[in-house]
Amino acid sequence: MPETPSPSTDRDPRYGSVVDRLSTEFSGVHHDSTVTRCVDAARHGAEDVMGRATPDLVERIARQHLQVLALAFAEQH
Repeated sequence: MPETPSPSTDRDPRYGSVVDRLSTEFSGVHHDSTVTRCVDAARHGAEDVMGRATPDLVERIARQHLQVLALAFAEQH
């Protein structure tokens, strides 16, 4: 069964496009649901720390998280 984006990403098309770009970039590395969770976490973290979360900032933070996850996974195998 395909996974659906989380409600916070689904409601705002600006973040949906971030998920789309990062899903394409990390295709074959991370499942789409992992990308969605990282985007959501980056968005909420930016909102908590800065009081706002622009799509550009969220994308940069989520990309860094996804890169670290990929490295950690590669080290386990």
